[in-house]
Amino acid sequence: MSDVAVIAFAQAPNVRRTEGTTNGVEMLVPIFAEVFQRTGLSKEDIGFWCSGSSDYLAGRAFSFISAVDAIGAFPPIHESHVEMDAAWALYEAWLKIRMGEVETALVYGFGKSSAGQLRRVLSLQLDPYTVAPLWPDSISIAALQARMGLDAGLWSEKDLAEVAAQYRGSDASSLLDEPYLADPLRRHDVAPITDGAAVIILASAQRAKEFAERPALITGIEHRVDSPVLGARDLTRAPSAEAAARAAGADDVQVAELHAPFTHQELILRTAFGLDENVRVNPSGGTLTANPMFSAGLARIGAAAEEVFAGRADRVLAHATSGPALQQNLVAVMEGLD
Repeated sequence: MSDVAVIAFAQAPNVRRTEGTTNGVEMLVPIFAEVFQRTGLSKEDIGFWCSGSSDYLAGRAFSFISAVDAIGAFPPIHESHVEMDAAWALYEAWLKIRMGEVETALVYGFGKSSAGQLRRVLSLQLDPYTVAPLWPDSISIAALQARMGLDAGLWSEKDLAEVAAQYRGSDASSLLDEPYLADPLRRHDVAPITDGAAVIILASAQRAKEFAERPALITGIEHRVDSPVLGARDLTRAPSAEAAARAAGADDVQVAELHAPFTHQELILRTAFGLDENVRVNPSGGTLTANPMFSAGLARIGAAAEEVFAGRADRVLAHATSGPALQQNLVAVMEGLD
């Protein structure tokens, strides 16, 4: 089967809110043009299109169909969609190229979190019989996870503040003076509500050098799932992340882009992946600075690939998550294709 490489990445500005509609067309058109300009490709050259978004977040049925307006009505396209972060759309596109069905694929994700009540929307992913009727929001569940780690002595509130401080350029001790948002989490422990979109172009390894000077070859990719029942797993660990990393061969990396919407989740993932102080974590700024729903995970893959494009790293790890408390995890490992 053909190897697959990332050849281009672009993302829309990560903003608190946008005036565009919930179908994401306004965010997608400029970044489509950007990746086409970088690679010299056109719409006619893309063999497969795959997107990630959520009708629940958009508040409309078949919002992903409306988003196809960003592609255009002609020529006819081969298109698919996943109702989750576009990192999983990238996995589907990766399979299409691996199986030899196409040689190129464009993956995109978008979300306009400002259009509705994000914390309430995310409650809909919980067990519909025993948990969702209680309406525990995403931040409250994360606070429960953080509290379990504190009580187990795995981290302290200072540890959480130090994670946030590295992205804010501030002093950790001053952050500890801020009030709680959901005990023990403060506002700096929580990723902001962000509107945004991201796009990646994939190509077979045989053709990747035609479109990029130094493509990021995907040497391993895997996703695993833990139980959705919060009481059935140890929330202070991410077993599915550990398993995905082992299967993807995620060792000896120089850069790691982690999709961690909460400070304590970055600590969990650092442990799960065995990252030491020699690994540069989230040089892009990570999810704690901008968390565009349904494209943040794809953006982690793109940001890690950019480290390879620029020659700043030879081997990188990218991570995406979905579901409550790191329930689902995807890990991709990439190396420079010289």
